[in-house]
Amino acid sequence: MLKDQKVIITGAASGIGKETVKQCLYEGAEVIACDIDNSIYDLSQSIEHEKGLYTYQIDVSDYDGVSKFFSHIEGNHSDINGLVNNAGMYLAKNVLDYQEDEMDQVMAVNVKGAVLFSKWFGKKLMEEQRKGIIVNMSSVAGIEGSSDAIYGATKAAILGLTKSCAMNFSPYVRVNAVAPTMVNTPMMETIPDWRKGEYLSDQLIDTPVLSEDVANTVIFLLSEKSRHYTGATFDLNNGGHLR
Repeated sequence: MLKDQKVIITGAASGIGKETVKQCLYEGAEVIACDIDNSIYDLSQSIEHEKGLYTYQIDVSDYDGVSKFFSHIEGNHSDINGLVNNAGMYLAKNVLDYQEDEMDQVMAVNVKGAVLFSKWFGKKLMEEQRKGIIVNMSSVAGIEGSSDAIYGATKAAILGLTKSCAMNFSPYVRVNAVAPTMVNTPMMETIPDWRKGEYLSDQLIDTPVLSEDVANTVIFLLSEKSRHYTGATFDLNNGGHLR
């Protein structure tokens, strides 16, 4: 399904990002997997279909670092045509308890990182007049709100970024977002139990959403099967928040 794709995936060392890397490789894509954690270099050891996998350690919120990364892309992977903005962090804190540096960090990783990668990726493909795809990882928290207001605000910002970039990068780059509910990743362990209960009580489907379910949605959005979608948000929430 993704035979001719070469995709950058941020936040790729674990969770949804890691599963998306695996699925992209399985579907025939080449992947440049990025993460701030140096465990990114161990990724190939835990993936069966590692052929076509390249790894890169980077802070997605570092402007100069992202600029250098895209210089690397230009020299080594100039045929790049996909981007998954998945890097994110969640501190599970009430807004009243946030310190300034914590606010800055969450906003930098969750929003600035997606902006920087979208900027350089979109610039490249627009200048070359080539078709490409961006998939942004938002969250149900960006639609329904979050007990962590900073996190919720960043995920709502991703939805706005998705729509704006869909307009800015038209007609060459399609841009869509995925907004999952709780997914069984290390991040979910920090969500308060009362909030987990609220999410689950509203769901119409009783099968948990897994990382591979989110990855499958990303695969669809990276493929030609989604060629008529742009500026859209795909709610992956078991029908828990109908709108």
